[in-house]
Amino acid sequence: MSTPQDPYAPPPGWGTPPTGGGAPTPPPAQPSGWDQKQPAYGAPPPGYGQPPPGWGQQPPGWGPPGGARPTNTLAIVSLVLIFTITPVALVTGIIARRQIRETGEAGDGMALAGIICGAVSIVLGILMIVGFILLFSFASTVESDFSEPVEFGLRLLARWGA
Repeated sequence: MSTPQDPYAPPPGWGTPPTGGGAPTPPPAQPSGWDQKQPAYGAPPPGYGQPPPGWGQQPPGWGPPGGARPTNTLAIVSLVLIFTITPVALVTGIIARRQIRETGEAGDGMALAGIICGAVSIVLGILMIVGFILLFSFASTVESDFSEPVEFGLRLLARWGA
């Protein structure tokens, strides 16, 4: 029966690990031919000159189509302003639609969305203002005793006919 080899032991011929006083033995010499210098990676071998014509270019049919229309900038601005300043979105949408008709640019749907959303928000804003005015004018005509809010609410409902 043979003894199993230690997997952490140095390979044969590499000397022994230091054990207190002696220096380890140097590794064996490399086989012949290993000490020759290899050429550095530099110029390619002959026959590998410039890349062929068309190398690195997109094949035909790729990329943006030749007839792509640019998008009208005011249409994009109108669409963005829907979320912030809706009256300005309405005005820029109208101007963008006029420009799109004249120049043939893309973005008609964005301009139309700016016009519609701007107009709807303006109408809703006006309705809210009118509603607040009516509410406050109605509330000022009602005799109120705010010490008892339940009675005040019931009197409001009775006046409205509910």
